[in-house]
This record gives sequence, C-alpha cells and structure tokens, in this order.
Amino acid sequence: MITVSDKAARHVQRSLAKRGGGMGLRLAVKTSGCSGLAYALEFVDKPESEDQIYESNGVTIVIDPKSHVFLDGTELDFVREGLNEGFKFNNPNAKAACGCGESFAV
Repeated sequence: MITVSDKAARHVQRSLAKRGGGMGLRLAVKTSGCSGLAYALEFVDKPESEDQIYESNGVTIVIDPKSHVFLDGTELDFVREGLNEGFKFNNPNAKAACGCGESFAV
C-alpha cells in the first residue's frame, strides 16, 4: 500500500492542473546516489499493463513491479523546510539514507 499525505495530495493536484491533466504520479526506484537507490517521480498519462495502481487522498499513484518491493508501505509527504520545499518519502523499508536525503538503502 502506498499513501499520500494531505499536503502532498494538494501539491500533486495543483501540479497536474498546471500541466493540463494526467492520470497521476509514477513513483519508482532507480539505482543511484551514495546509498544505492533513489526515488523517481514523474507524471503519468497512461499506466503500463504490469503497473500497480493505488489511490490515496484523491491522487493516483502508479508503481512498476520492480519498484514496488522497495516502496510498499511508503507515505509520500510534501514538506517545507526554510526556503526549500519538496516531497519526503516516509519509507519503512529504508534501513539507511544518505545525508542529503536523495538516496536510500534497504
């Protein structure tokens, strides 16, 4: 299960409206960063046949099967820290994260 916080849902919905539409957001994992894995986000217009689809707070989240193993149980949040803002991944599968928060290890 993947969940989206209220703040993240509002941000995604505003972004989709500015974009002019879309089905939702793709959440994936790629090999990268100093800890081994990094999160990837992109808008989705149409899912692939093998994708898993979740609905949370009015937002559709699409995940490919390979990424699902690393992301199951994750909450997608949107935070503001000082002058910076962005998505925060509350992932119960992450055992370690790099100092910059861009990558994680399981």
